[in-house]
Amino acid sequence: MYPTLARRRAWVVGIVCAALLAASIPRALGQDRWDWGWGRRNRMPPKFADPNAPSDGLFTFCRVLFESVRGEPSGQGWSTDYPAADINFMIRMSQLTSTQIRQDGDGTPDHVVVSLLEDTIYDYPFVFMSDVGTLGLSPIEAELLRDYLLRGGILYVDDFWGDQAWEHWSEEIGRVLDPAEYPIVDIPLDHEIFHTFFTVREIPQIPSIQHWRRSGGTTTSERGWETREPHFRGIFDKQGRLMVIITHNTDIADGWEREGESDEYFYRFSVRAYPFAVNIAIYAMTH
Repeated sequence: MYPTLARRRAWVVGIVCAALLAASIPRALGQDRWDWGWGRRNRMPPKFADPNAPSDGLFTFCRVLFESVRGEPSGQGWSTDYPAADINFMIRMSQLTSTQIRQDGDGTPDHVVVSLLEDTIYDYPFVFMSDVGTLGLSPIEAELLRDYLLRGGILYVDDFWGDQAWEHWSEEIGRVLDPAEYPIVDIPLDHEIFHTFFTVREIPQIPSIQHWRRSGGTTTSERGWETREPHFRGIFDKQGRLMVIITHNTDIADGWEREGESDEYFYRFSVRAYPFAVNIAIYAMTH
């Protein structure tokens, strides 16, 4: 069953009591920073959702597990930026707003991974995918994702670069939502999502920290001219609600994952990544 009205209200109550202003972000984020020390060569296994977890209305970051059917430079499929991005985002969400997050017994944010084939996905109104230029959906997965979205769920996808990755993603999501009925459109800066909590005036292009270091800090475009422009796009339902939120030619989640590795990277990119993503999360939980 999809989350109850009472549960949705619990999320909303936690959000509307938010207390910090956008001007305080660099100071607030600079108080403590995390580098969890999990490199790409030593990925943790997925932390699957507990189907018996309490329905307490606390915020949980939910990532979708999927199969990769093609490769992308520096891509890691579903586990790109996992798990540090998920953990850091939950911590910052609790700091920058009054949203309460679910925690494990040891105090670690209770981030989860779900499969599209599991009913537990309906317990989470907001789910995340990374590196979707490699995504491959089976017919049943496409059908179940369509059901999740049309019943009120919201999917945010991030960190895929270039024309080929875009074309592949467009084909896959087109199997979920018929593009003739549910087209992908650019989201203008005057849309409410840019003002849901923080006022965001631009779509930040955030490179991976590896690219930033390789380029000597000279460029944010990971593939030169082809990816010079970041895109913020989406798919709306018939009532005008964003069902699918898309950031292309940018790596918002690396701003979460890598925040503790470089002062310059943190102050240039992480302090822009968090307000952008907090707005997305709050929009998702209130729509």
